[in-house]
Amino acid sequence: MQGLLGQRLSGKRALITAAGQGIGRATALRMAAEGAEVLATDVDGDLLADLAGQGMTTRVLNVLDPGAIAAIVEEAGRIDVLFNCAGVVHAGDILKSTEDDWNFAFDLNCKAMYRMMRAVLPGMIGQGSGSIINMASVAGPITAPVNRFIYSASKAAVGGMTKAVAQDYVKQGIRCNAVCPGTVDSPSMHQRLRDTGDYEAALAAFIGRQPMGRIGTAEEIAALVAYLAADESAYTTGQLIAIDGGWTI
Repeated sequence: MQGLLGQRLSGKRALITAAGQGIGRATALRMAAEGAEVLATDVDGDLLADLAGQGMTTRVLNVLDPGAIAAIVEEAGRIDVLFNCAGVVHAGDILKSTEDDWNFAFDLNCKAMYRMMRAVLPGMIGQGSGSIINMASVAGPITAPVNRFIYSASKAAVGGMTKAVAQDYVKQGIRCNAVCPGTVDSPSMHQRLRDTGDYEAALAAFIGRQPMGRIGTAEEIAALVAYLAADESAYTTGQLIAIDGGWTI
């Protein structure tokens, strides 16, 4: 794979959250293949075991723990790329939501990103460069799927944070962008389908709303994240980039 992709991330050090599975894992593998020095983190250390054998540094990280965030950033030293991938999807409309669900979603989808960005920014400012990539969604910043009230609200906040950081630090060499996927094949997606009680019907509905007639892959999202990490995207900041198979055309 390295020969095909080249080494456009050579010399860059990337910190990735939720790297144990899904988009986070695909991105860790993609960045490593492109030459980055990857620090892959996840709350579940078992999910990281095989990544350690593929040339990456792995660490258990609970992004809800401010002390753990501070420790991992201090250990990492120079960080050129931060990919904030950790998050949770809640189903339901406003009347089915609870304050506990709301608080957890905003803690994980928003406050954790806030803390991660706040932790890495001083170092990036000091070195005069850095790329922060946040996991948003088409849900919230761009559209509002049914029964995704809390999720859409939290991901809309991610979009706002992304633009604010991009605006505030554009003159200091820092870029901040967000990827906004549509429906993507991942372990969490399959769990949500099972949670409906009718996996096959839910899967058909997910596919049916995609104009391309298929669900996206984690590797397709990883390719976009890798591009935003690379110097090729040096003129891109403050953008919420939809990658959704035409869902939001």
